[in-house]
Amino acid sequence: MADQPKTPSQPSSFIYGATRDWPGYFDAVAGKPPRETLLEALNRFNDESPADAIDLGCGEGRDTQELLDRGWNVLAIDGSQTGIDKLRQRPGLADHPRLTTRVSSFEELTDLPKVRLLNASFCIPFCIPEHFDRFWNTITDAIEPGGRFSGQLFGDRDSWAAIPDRSHHTRPEAEALFTGFDLEMFDEEERDKQDFQGLAKRWHVFHIVARKRA
Repeated sequence: MADQPKTPSQPSSFIYGATRDWPGYFDAVAGKPPRETLLEALNRFNDESPADAIDLGCGEGRDTQELLDRGWNVLAIDGSQTGIDKLRQRPGLADHPRLTTRVSSFEELTDLPKVRLLNASFCIPFCIPEHFDRFWNTITDAIEPGGRFSGQLFGDRDSWAAIPDRSHHTRPEAEALFTGFDLEMFDEEERDKQDFQGLAKRWHVFHIVARKRA
């Protein structure tokens, strides 16, 4: 489920994630398709009509675009103004009537509207640990009963777990965060990846779709 290997002309996106160089990251992932966790969550709504969604850590908009294309109303939130600007530069999104954007860090995010779907692709681990519990409660409180979460958490054996400003979890800790949810997808990925520059990273990621119990 991870991004495909880069060609030598494309910098590896995890270099930018390691240093929080978000403009560089957005350029590195430009043109990528929506995340598989989002697609899985959307498919599980079956014939239910599109409703309100939050795309948390939306970046340049790969998942926001998919949600809008499927008829959802989207609040797209990112800590980088550059990401929001790039999202708005996507064809048809500059003044899209079902799109609202907000710039906010995770540490400052204290209020969210109730939504049917909260998508958080590869972004939650970038919350500073001392703010994580409050941040997670804000996320789960925003999801309506019967609504869904889709996204990723990073495991304790990931290379970035040693970086002080990242939030990582063991598998039992990650599962415990979803008390009150039914886990519809919980795939654990652990592998080593080396880019064309010889830089290596250990990926330990949980890919999650969960439905909030009524």
